[in-house]
Amino acid sequence: MSQQSDYATPDRTRVASRFARVVPLAFVTYSLAYLDRVNWGNAIAGGMQQTLGMSAFMVAFTAASFFPGYWLLQIPGAGYAAHRSTRRIIFWALVSWGIIATSTGLVKSIPYLLVARFMLGLVEGVVYPSLLVYLTHWFTRRERSRANTLLILGNPITVTWASIVSGYLVQVFDRHQVGRLVGWQMMLVIEGLPTLIWAFLWLLLADDRPADATWLAPGEAAAVQDALDREQQTIPRMADVWVAFSDARVLLLCGQFLFWSVGIYGLVMWLPQIVNQGLQRGIGKAGLLTAIPYLMSSGVMFAVAVVSDRMLVRKPFVWPSLFIGAIGLYASYLAGAAHFWLAFLGLIIAAICMYAPYGPFWAMVAELVPRNVVGESMALINTAGAVGGFLGTFLVGWIKETAGLGAAFVFMAAVLVLSGGFTLLVRLRPNEPIGQLPVGHLAVTPVEVRRHP
Repeated sequence: MSQQSDYATPDRTRVASRFARVVPLAFVTYSLAYLDRVNWGNAIAGGMQQTLGMSAFMVAFTAASFFPGYWLLQIPGAGYAAHRSTRRIIFWALVSWGIIATSTGLVKSIPYLLVARFMLGLVEGVVYPSLLVYLTHWFTRRERSRANTLLILGNPITVTWASIVSGYLVQVFDRHQVGRLVGWQMMLVIEGLPTLIWAFLWLLLADDRPADATWLAPGEAAAVQDALDREQQTIPRMADVWVAFSDARVLLLCGQFLFWSVGIYGLVMWLPQIVNQGLQRGIGKAGLLTAIPYLMSSGVMFAVAVVSDRMLVRKPFVWPSLFIGAIGLYASYLAGAAHFWLAFLGLIIAAICMYAPYGPFWAMVAELVPRNVVGESMALINTAGAVGGFLGTFLVGWIKETAGLGAAFVFMAAVLVLSGGFTLLVRLRPNEPIGQLPVGHLAVTPVEVRRHP
């Protein structure tokens, strides 16, 4: 057997071992980051607004104050992860946000809450793009959509269990207060502490690249790196990040992810309160119901990623899903509060469709730009998404309070349509017809096809 064929075998590159060792580390890290983010909605539903005497405007503004900090360190953080060490930057981020997240439950005034939210965004801003970079160091094109999806499953799965656990923690500690801390405060304190423990487990277990991993033999590490190096030969080179930042495709993906994030953050931040108001049976039971859309989204996300990797097709798994998600939101608006269960069905469809394309989307980015600028490009796109998160958190909350829940649903549906439209405009190859299923759009050689039956 030739050396080249030997490198291509699953045993040689230790596919299963890489997924089993690398993905759980990324998954838990992202899950903890998303827990701190989504607990805002659970805290509001649990009485934070009443405890601190916050107006509707201040609730929306304080929720959105997370994102200006989140924007600042995305690109430098991803650059550090790509060119120096993901392991080190994630460790210090974990320690920092664990302290901040826990202390958020102890604040007694709105100004301190604003500072805590801003600082939480600042340190968490490096996490997601750094983890996406981390996966590009470990997984090939045929594996990348699944790896991305298993990472991003930390989002809906975290929301699933947090919707249940957080709701009941609020109830328990409202009945049995610790000192002067009410339920929502104890919920934030308790759920911030695991991050500090995980920081040291991450430092112990994570490796930046295959060559650093003692659990891979030198030949196995070389096999993985060789496969990654050969893939780079099919991607046109870019001299520096400024070339990538001015590329029309990267800019279109920035716009696409901005509008997508407006919709998804609007849903995530305010769904607990929306369900609690519609159901009117207490936050604990509302938490159970809120978990359903995210639980169902998780299975669909992974199925989409598997098919995308098998076909080596990305874009057609993104834009149709966003359009269908918009239809689900609009259907929920038409059903209205008078038909709660029909409206809730529309929300389930919308949630599934907003989450399903994440894996193919980020795999598409890694296949458009070379690795010398992929970290910064992903960070730029995710920064645009953070702007969308700011707008979604603030505007959906403000529209809901001033114009009603129906208007908020229509707004989220409209931005998903815009996001799908931007995706259609991204041309993955010259002269690609808009919307056509571009099977074989990637420059895959016959040798590579034989290696991956």
